[in-house]
Amino acid sequence: MPGELIDGKKIADEVRAELKPRLVALAKDGIVPGLAAIIVGEDPGSKLYVKMKGKASEEMGLAHWTVDLPENVSERRLLDEVSRLNADPKVHGILVQQPLPPQIRLDAAVSAVEPRKDVDCFHPTNVGLVLIGRPRFAPATPAGVVELLLRSGNDPGGKDVVIVGRSNIVGKPLAALLMQKAKGANATVTIAHSGTRDLPSHTRRADILVAAMGSPRFVKADMVRNGVIVIDVGINRIPDATAKGGFRTVGDVDFEAVRSKAKAISPVPGGVGPMTIAMLLANTVRAAELSGES
Repeated sequence: MPGELIDGKKIADEVRAELKPRLVALAKDGIVPGLAAIIVGEDPGSKLYVKMKGKASEEMGLAHWTVDLPENVSERRLLDEVSRLNADPKVHGILVQQPLPPQIRLDAAVSAVEPRKDVDCFHPTNVGLVLIGRPRFAPATPAGVVELLLRSGNDPGGKDVVIVGRSNIVGKPLAALLMQKAKGANATVTIAHSGTRDLPSHTRRADILVAAMGSPRFVKADMVRNGVIVIDVGINRIPDATAKGGFRTVGDVDFEAVRSKAKAISPVPGGVGPMTIAMLLANTVRAAELSGES
């Protein structure tokens, strides 16, 4: 029997519904949470993602702005835009959309964002707070993974969790969240990656497997054990002559084959993607709440 689908859209709707009373409380104080996104160049994936964030903000009643900069923009110009948004009291959350062109240092861009407005949780201060278990914000995609697990009845506490991928966006911060001595965590976490010897020996012992390496359909059925919980973070466009536009989106997991062995699995699309946006909105609301604190 195929594994249960973990419905990211349904769970994201639950998260959004829980934000509404907080938005009402902020409105009583005259505060409308505001999210600003800076995007450089014409990367289609980035454009689509920022558009989705803006639409989601509008649906929730958040203010949102998009700053479009040309591909050849200087680092100084981008940092000036960040500084302007840092100083704007109507802007509570700022994100600098990745990827960035080579003339802009990623470290410089993310470090320029005021930590209390860093809703992507990339500023070194916020990364450190996550690691020591005192997060100001939880990074959106990793937090979305945790919520998918908890709200689908798959608490990671006491489980062996294997994360395939060591990026600063997903792998490392997710490991930091799951290893904490806290509710919704308490997992034994392994991070596997391109330098891991005999990768299948690690993935096959996972109670929960998180695929986040950016390689289409990399995780095959023989790499997982029966009854595994699978969270697929990958978003990959592959050619498909039968699809509109000639491409379709797949995850890092060979979905149908792995689903036949899994207890539960998140699909792509419709799994982690909606959760990332929901958690970004939650962080923006949190940033607005922090703006009223001394």
